[in-house]
Amino acid sequence: MSLQNDLGQKVKDAVKELYQVELPTVEFQPTRKDFEGDVTVVVFPMLRFVKGNPVQIGAQIGEYLQEHLAEVSKCNVVQGFLNIVIEDSYYLNFFNSIKDKTDYGYVKTSSQGAIMVEYSSPNTNKPLHLGHIRNNLLGYSVAEILKASGKKVYKTQIINDRGIHICKSMLAWQKFGDGETPESSGLKGDHLVGKYYVAFDQAYKEQIAQLVDDGMDKEKAEKEAPILLEAQEMLRKWEAGDTEVVSLWKKMNSWVYAGFDTTYKNMGVDFDKLYYESDTYLLGRDVVKDGLEKGVFFKKEDGSVWIDLTDEGLDEKIVLRSDGTAVYMTQDIGTAIQRVTDFPDINGMVYTVGNEQDYHFKVLFLILKKLGYSWAEQLYHLSYGMVDLPSGKMKSREGTVVDADDLIQNMEETAETISAELGKLEGYSEEEKKSLYRTIGLGALKYYILKVDPKKRILFNPEESVDFQGNTGPFIQYTYARIQSILRKAEDGRSSEVETSLELHEKEKELLKGIQLFPETVQLAAENFSPALIANYTYDLVKEFNSFYQQVSILGEPDEQKRQFRVQLSQKVGEVIQSAFRLLGIEVPERM
Repeated sequence: MSLQNDLGQKVKDAVKELYQVELPTVEFQPTRKDFEGDVTVVVFPMLRFVKGNPVQIGAQIGEYLQEHLAEVSKCNVVQGFLNIVIEDSYYLNFFNSIKDKTDYGYVKTSSQGAIMVEYSSPNTNKPLHLGHIRNNLLGYSVAEILKASGKKVYKTQIINDRGIHICKSMLAWQKFGDGETPESSGLKGDHLVGKYYVAFDQAYKEQIAQLVDDGMDKEKAEKEAPILLEAQEMLRKWEAGDTEVVSLWKKMNSWVYAGFDTTYKNMGVDFDKLYYESDTYLLGRDVVKDGLEKGVFFKKEDGSVWIDLTDEGLDEKIVLRSDGTAVYMTQDIGTAIQRVTDFPDINGMVYTVGNEQDYHFKVLFLILKKLGYSWAEQLYHLSYGMVDLPSGKMKSREGTVVDADDLIQNMEETAETISAELGKLEGYSEEEKKSLYRTIGLGALKYYILKVDPKKRILFNPEESVDFQGNTGPFIQYTYARIQSILRKAEDGRSSEVETSLELHEKEKELLKGIQLFPETVQLAAENFSPALIANYTYDLVKEFNSFYQQVSILGEPDEQKRQFRVQLSQKVGEVIQSAFRLLGIEVPERM
């Protein structure tokens, strides 16, 4: 049981003994910096149950705690706040209990049920872009946080590898590609295919302009441009299983997959299972038929099938067209059910998809609940805002998209420029420098994106993200490297037990309190699907360590016991930083 739980129970015992009242809850908060204390009990909420002066009530509870709880050293009351000072020995006992745990803060994986986390889910007609970066970093980090909180996790993506947009790239390559391949062009496969997606759009616009010049209405020209009609015909052939079209589709998709794999590797994300829309687009139709029989869905006069969600504040939603073909919703229903068939231990899913799809997922989750699936109660849409650059929005059709590979490369170059200006890399080989630039650049990118609440829109500034001061990845990485430097210089003795009679410096105590919060933060981040809680916890811990570093002598401390403890404390802070950053998918360098 944690100290806060112990304190909470003793406060309830005190109120019962002193005032003959059962207190349902006790409200705690950290003691303000300008008052003496480690934890504060807020007395005001008790006044609904206990009549009296809050200062007097606080003082009486404080006296009770000092008498009945050995960890409580002393108490003071400021207005309606009971500030409690905890004995140093409590924190030192805590430190001894966790200092050798390499997985401190993580919970052993439970065998009861699993969660599937979906992220990335790109189209195979273009490379990954800045929006995909936020999607991948969020999904991957949430999956790692859920694992650390004790959940079994499957990471997945559904690849949108079919449809008119895919045929546009294929047709443009046929027309303008002259047999070009990734090998002959020197381009990554996804970049090559994306080039022809842009080429299609350019040709399409030119044809529309020509038709308009020839006297056709623009709206009609947009529908009847020859290249669009050809793409539509290619899609029909693909759906009919035309050998030549399917062969071209497989070849160009294979180029894209090779490109994606490189980007994922560079980004540091992975997957346990891949789903393909070409395999799943027919799923769900049988489910709709079953739902019709159960009365979940209804059929309109034209034969189309719908669900009425007006009682839930939504509207009617089509799930099957009049010709019997599926819509995206049908496919998503079928895919969700297929995933549980593939992984029977799944009892929840997380969908990492931008906030423009908020309505879609409300409808999807409601439908699955109405169909009677128990796991549908544990579905979550990890909705996130867009990412903008100072240069503005992205349009992939026009070729103005911010490419993920280019951005990662740009981050490395920015890290190189800033590191060179700071002159921190004397004695490094070129290979070591290159590796470090990559670690700093990618860490800066990931941290800048993940420190923000997922629902908020981000204006991403590469130069600002690589700043070595403030709430940035490089600032935290630099503190970790500083700790490793201390450990390299320290004498042996890091494994020895810390004497609990040691008198703690105020800064040591604050650090221990920060370390103590890590397991709770991991659980909170898992419950809220929020890497931002981990990122900002780490920043607070690092700020506390730097304050400790500036005000307390570590290696220069003459008292051997104190010196060894401070080295061990620094080591543990480093381990927590590394563990927290691992949940964000960020590496930490041994030297900077």
